[in-house]
Amino acid sequence: MEVRLAARPADRDDAVRSAGALLVQAGFCDAGYVASLLRREQVATTYLGQGVAIPHGMVEDKGLVRRTGLAVLQVPDGVAWGSADKPVHLVVAIAAASDEHITVLRRLTRLMRDGSRIDQLVRTARAEDIVAALTSDAAPDAAAAPAQDFPLGLDLTLNYPNGLHARPAGQWAQLAGRFQAALRVRHGDAVADARNMAALLSLGAGRGAALRLSAQGPDAEAALAALRDLVLRLGDEETRQAELAAARQAQAQGLGRVLGDWQPAARQTISGIAASPGLVVGTLVSAEAGTLEVADQHQGFAEEAALLDRALNAAAAQIYHLAEQARAQGRAEQAGIFDAHGQMLRDPALLREVSRLVVQGHGAAWAWRHVLAERVAVQRTVADAVLAARAADLQDVGERVLRHLLGRGDDAGTDPSTWPRDALLLADDLSPSVTAQIDVQRVKGFCTARGGPTAHTAILARALGLPAVVAAGPGVLHLQPGERAILDGYRGQLHVAPTEKALRETQSMIERLARHQAEEAASRLQPATTTDGHTLEIAANVNRADQVARALEQGAEGVGLMRTEFLFLERDHVPDEEEQFAVYQAMVQALGGRPLIVRTLDIGGDKQVPHLNLPVEENPFLGVRGARLCLQRDDLLMPQLRALVRAAQTGPLSIMFPMISTVDEVRQLKARLAEVQRQLGIGAAIPVGIMIEVPSAARMADRLAAHVDFFSIGTNDLTQYTLAVDRQHPQLAGMADSLHPAVLRLVADTVAGARRHGRWVGVCGGLAGEPLGAALLAGLGVQELSMSVGDLTAIKALLRRHSLAELQALAQQALDMDDGDQVRALGARLRSAPEGL
Repeated sequence: MEVRLAARPADRDDAVRSAGALLVQAGFCDAGYVASLLRREQVATTYLGQGVAIPHGMVEDKGLVRRTGLAVLQVPDGVAWGSADKPVHLVVAIAAASDEHITVLRRLTRLMRDGSRIDQLVRTARAEDIVAALTSDAAPDAAAAPAQDFPLGLDLTLNYPNGLHARPAGQWAQLAGRFQAALRVRHGDAVADARNMAALLSLGAGRGAALRLSAQGPDAEAALAALRDLVLRLGDEETRQAELAAARQAQAQGLGRVLGDWQPAARQTISGIAASPGLVVGTLVSAEAGTLEVADQHQGFAEEAALLDRALNAAAAQIYHLAEQARAQGRAEQAGIFDAHGQMLRDPALLREVSRLVVQGHGAAWAWRHVLAERVAVQRTVADAVLAARAADLQDVGERVLRHLLGRGDDAGTDPSTWPRDALLLADDLSPSVTAQIDVQRVKGFCTARGGPTAHTAILARALGLPAVVAAGPGVLHLQPGERAILDGYRGQLHVAPTEKALRETQSMIERLARHQAEEAASRLQPATTTDGHTLEIAANVNRADQVARALEQGAEGVGLMRTEFLFLERDHVPDEEEQFAVYQAMVQALGGRPLIVRTLDIGGDKQVPHLNLPVEENPFLGVRGARLCLQRDDLLMPQLRALVRAAQTGPLSIMFPMISTVDEVRQLKARLAEVQRQLGIGAAIPVGIMIEVPSAARMADRLAAHVDFFSIGTNDLTQYTLAVDRQHPQLAGMADSLHPAVLRLVADTVAGARRHGRWVGVCGGLAGEPLGAALLAGLGVQELSMSVGDLTAIKALLRRHSLAELQALAQQALDMDDGDQVRALGARLRSAPEGL
C-alpha cells in the first residue's frame, strides 16, 4: 500500500491521476492503468460516501494490473468529486488482480460507519495510521443491520469473478430503491440493506460467496425476483468481461507464456514493471553518472551569457548528430526522442528563468543547475504517469548543457568501455542519451529505480531489443556491482545472485524461448490460408510510420486502418497540409509498396478536440461526427484530402471516409476529392472506401457499393448503433456484444451488397482481433481483417487450422442463434482444435 499525506489535487481527475501514479510507481500496475481509472470515472462515479472515493480500473483493463495493491491520497482540504454533494478527503485507488480487494472494501465501508475514525484518518500526519486502518479487520458496529433475514427469501451463490465490487453493488442499490419493500442481503453473519451500496460492500462477498436475499413489504415478491435476476445477469456480464480481459492479457503476454509459473531461486528478487521483453543472465553494472559539482561563480553578465549561448549551441549540435545517426540506422523512434530533446533546449520559459538568475549575479552553470533541478522535481510530481516519465528526458538534456558549461562537454558521465560483455545496467532512471548509445554486444539489459513503460528509455530499450525492467524502486541502486543476476523482462523481475541450478534452468528456458520465437517467426509470416486453399488478407491497425516495422514482423500484410485523429488529438493546433503530408508519406515509405488505408478525420462522439471549437451536443453519438463533421468543415477536410492525394502519388494509398449513413454523403465527399485532384492536376484514380458503422449503411450496402471501391466494417460502432447501447455506459456495457446475431446479420448484408458490384469487404473493428469473431467473419465472406498488432499471430494461426467450408457452416449457424452467448457456445469446436486457441 502506498500513502501520500496532505495532498492538494486541483480536481477529481488530478486526484485520480495522482493516486494512479502512486500505483504505477509501486509496481502494482502498468502506466496505462491510470487512463483506465479516469475512464471509470467517466462512466460511473466511484464516490462511496463519507468523504471517501474508491477509483478503480475498467474490467477489460485488468491485464494492466501486475498485483493487487492500494494507493491512498489523503486530502485534508477536500476535493470536489463530480456530482457528489460533499468533498472527498480520502482517495483509495485500487489495482485489483483478483477479488482480493473485496476485503479492503469491507474494511473501508465498516470504517465509514465511524465518522470520528474517518475524521482522524483525514487529519493524521502518520501514514501508518491509514495503513493500519485498511489492513486490519474491525468488528461490525452495533448500529449495523441485525443478522436476521426477512421471512421471504432465497439463497444463491455469487458468480462474480471479482466478487461484489462497487459497480454491481451500485446497481443492486439502485434497483432496491425502486421498490417499497425492504431488501436485505446476508453473507455469513453480516447483513446489509440492499439500498446502501457501502453496506453491501461491507459484506466482503468474494467469488463463490453464499448469499441470502430476503424481502419484506407490499411488493416484496417482485422486489426479490428483480434483485435475483439482476444479480445473476450481472454475474454473466462480469464473467464474460473477465474472460475477454483474460484472453486479451494472454495474447499480450506473447512469449512470456512460455515461462509459465517458473521462478528461479535467488538470494533476492526485485519486482518492477516489465518495459521491454526478454530473459537474460548477466553481470550487474552501475550506470549512474557521477554528480556534477557546480560552484556559483559569476564572471560578469556578458561572459556568463556568452558561456550559456555556447553551451546551448554545443549541446544542440550533439543532439542533432545523435538524431541523424539514429535515422541513418533506421531507428525512427530514437531520432524522434532526440528531436524532442532539441525542442527542450529552445524552451523560452527555461531560458528566461536562467537569464534572470544570471542577471541577479549568479553564474550560468549554477543558474542552469538550479532551474533544471526545480523543473525535474516538478515534472516528477506530475500525476500523469506518461508526463512524469519525461523527467528523465529533461534531466538528460539539462546535464548535457551543464557539462558544456563546466567544460566537460565530451564527458558522458559513464565509461561504457569498462563494462563487462554481459552487462545488466542499474540506474535511477537511465538517460536516453546513454541508452541510445548502448553497444548491444556488451549490454544485455537494464533495470531502473524510476521510469515507466512509456518513458523514452523504455521505448529505446524496445527499439534496441533489450529486456528492461523499470520502476523497481531505490533498492536497485544499492545492489553490488559485479554480482550475477537474471533479468526477466517478461514479468518485470530481477533475480540477484541466483543459484547454480537456477542459472542452468534459465539457460534452458532461454533456449526454449528462442525455439518458440523461431517457430512463431516462421509461421506468422505465412499467409492466412485455410486448409481448403482460401486466403484472407491480414492487416494491422497502425497510426505511425515507426510502428510499421513491428507490425510487419508480426505478420501484417499491410495497414488496414490508419487513424488520423491522433494528428489532431496530440496537438494544440490543426495540422496543416504539409505536416499531414509528411506523416502520410512516411507511412507509405515504411510499408514499401504494401497496401495502406487511411481513414479521414473521425472526430465527434467519444473523441473531442478542444482546439477545433466543436459545439457541445446533448447526444454526440447521434450528432455531428465523422463524415458529417468533415462535410461541414472544409477547413479540416480539404487540407487533409490534398495531403492524402499527394501522398498517394508516392505509393499505394487508399482513402476511407468514416461514419457514412447515406449515399448522398458519399457523393459529396467524392466530389470534394475530385475537386482536390483537379486543383493538384492529378488525374490518376485513388481507391476510395467507406466505413460501415451504422445499420443504414449495412442495409444499403448494395447501393453504396456502386459508388466506392471497398467497405471496411467498424464492428465497435456498428454494435453500438445496432443494439442501441452506449458501449461506455456503466450498466449497459455488457450488452454491447459484437457477436450478437443482429450484428452478424448486418455483416452478412454488407458482404452480399458488396458482391453485387464486385467490391471487397474488410473489418477493422475489435471483432477482427478476437478468435471466434475472426472465424465467423471469414465464414461470412469478409476478405480482409485488420487488427491490433498483438492479435496478428494468433488470428493467422487460427485461420490456417480450419477450412473455409467449416467457417462458413459455423457462420450460418451463428446467424440463426438468439443471442451472443449462444454464438459463443458454437465456438467450442474451434477451441477443441488440437493446437488450442
